[in-house]
Amino acid sequence: MDAKKNRAANTTITRNTAEFSKTTGNIYETVAMLSKRSNQISSDMKRELHKKIEEFATNIDTMEEIYENREQIEIVKHYEQMPKPTLQAIQEYLDDDIYYRNPAKEDPNMRRLEAMENETIAQNAAEEK
Repeated sequence: MDAKKNRAANTTITRNTAEFSKTTGNIYETVAMLSKRSNQISSDMKRELHKKIEEFATNIDTMEEIYENREQIEIVKHYEQMPKPTLQAIQEYLDDDIYYRNPAKEDPNMRRLEAMENETIAQNAAEEK
């Protein structure tokens, strides 16, 4: 994760929900995609943080080592101040940096099934009127 390339805001911003359904056509599908991407970012950040902290690990910790290890504290503070993974995923989505693919929509059998479901829904709606 390159923190310098990250342009995500550190706070929550009110956003237009129409922007989120432009790629997928469905806001719920977009939320699911952003959730998965957020989990990926979170696990990458966690792995990176643990890797950096392992450099300072020792077998025997004394009280002096705990209080004197300022570098480790600075690394942790840096990660705490970074934007949350959810905000990073949203920014990536809005910048079109996320590759999105839905295999269910690509499968011709699934398309036929969706068409039949939509047809049934339309028929039921017409019957109710």
